[in-house]
Amino acid sequence: MNNAQLKKKLLGTPYFLWSLIFILIPLGMVFYYGLTDRSGAFTLNNIISITTAEHAKALWLALLLSLIATVLCLLLAYPLAMILCNMGVNQHSFIVLIFILPMWMNFLLRTYSWMTILENNGLLNQLLQKLGIIALYNHLTGSNLEYFTMIDTQGAVVLGMVYNYLPFMILPIYSVICKLDYSLLEAARDLGANTVTVFRKVILPLSLPGVLSGITMVFVPSVSTFAISRMLGGGTELLLGDLIERQFLGGAYNPQLGAAISLVMMLIVVVCMLVMNRFGEGEEQAVML
Repeated sequence: MNNAQLKKKLLGTPYFLWSLIFILIPLGMVFYYGLTDRSGAFTLNNIISITTAEHAKALWLALLLSLIATVLCLLLAYPLAMILCNMGVNQHSFIVLIFILPMWMNFLLRTYSWMTILENNGLLNQLLQKLGIIALYNHLTGSNLEYFTMIDTQGAVVLGMVYNYLPFMILPIYSVICKLDYSLLEAARDLGANTVTVFRKVILPLSLPGVLSGITMVFVPSVSTFAISRMLGGGTELLLGDLIERQFLGGAYNPQLGAAISLVMMLIVVVCMLVMNRFGEGEEQAVML
């Protein structure tokens, strides 16, 4: 072994130690606890317990709310990214900074702000009262509401997901669209394609890598979140993240079950990423053809 090869191995040692301490060892502990019982014997009962009614409900609810939040983020982010690119806004402009700025704030502070806005006596209900919208609703429906219930609902959880993760959808789509070769768009128009056809046949396929990256970056943290569901959902609707937290930090201390649920969550994340990568490769080949 020459000196150059030895230096390369020495330079890679810190990375190897980092991966060992902060990735491989914690991952190994999750697998160990998830596949053993309290006595340390191998068992699959922890994995099977995810099929119980409570756990299955949390799984499907987490997938449903995460899917809704991801779709809403995509519907909001894609046209906004196109508008920013068409305006000629560069990556260092003030407008882009507005979307990045919330990411610099603490995650919990951002979520707490929505608690203040959505609570029963919050800013939004006070505004609706002053505008007379609540009184109009009571007059039309014959009810006697003092406020609209917005907090502690599934809608509030989805709103929190969209607000916190929307920048992760905007930035990759914006980056990809701004780098498109606009000569392709001009060529498509010269060949008689209208605006809808240009978008469907040229812009959308070429921007798909950014779309898939954004979907992954929004769906993965949404399906595993527990802070948003606890703060905006009031803990009434348990998601996978809430179940895991309860097993490690709650009264029902059961690290084996918590690790098993974590394994199921990791499996879901890996499957989603594989599907996104495979779909992206297929679309890229279709565009090249």
